[in-house]
Amino acid sequence: MFLSSYENKLDKKGRVSVPATFRSYLTSIGYNGFISYPSFNHTALEACSQDRIEKLSNTIDSLNPFEEKRDYFATSVLSESVSLQFDTEGRVSFTDKLLDHAKIKNNLLFVGLGKTFQIWEPKLFEKFKMTARKKAYQNRSNLKWENKKNKEEV
Repeated sequence: MFLSSYENKLDKKGRVSVPATFRSYLTSIGYNGFISYPSFNHTALEACSQDRIEKLSNTIDSLNPFEEKRDYFATSVLSESVSLQFDTEGRVSFTDKLLDHAKIKNNLLFVGLGKTFQIWEPKLFEKFKMTARKKAYQNRSNLKWENKKNKEEV
């Protein structure tokens, strides 16, 4: 899983070192990199493994092939996705288009979200995190823990 948050700096060539825990998880499931695309919901980048983007592609493919929604999703996610491969030192090079979407200039923050992760400009993430904590607190009753005997709240 992708857990925790790690801040790293872009080097002069636009490369960044991917957190070791993220790299080791990806390599353990057979990948030497990850897929990244602009987030719909945030000024950030979404990032995931190849199998995760394939599941997303299958979901898009399950829509009616003649519906506009299908084209919108395919165009917005799949055509914007970039495969980023680790170099020998565990770094990746983001495209200018991805960095511009996330407003990343120097530093970036890798944010673990379980099966996926996001990449943020650190100050933008801090603002979002404050909002997210408030909303999570307000909606905490929606999280349920399923026990074999009965369902309990977390």
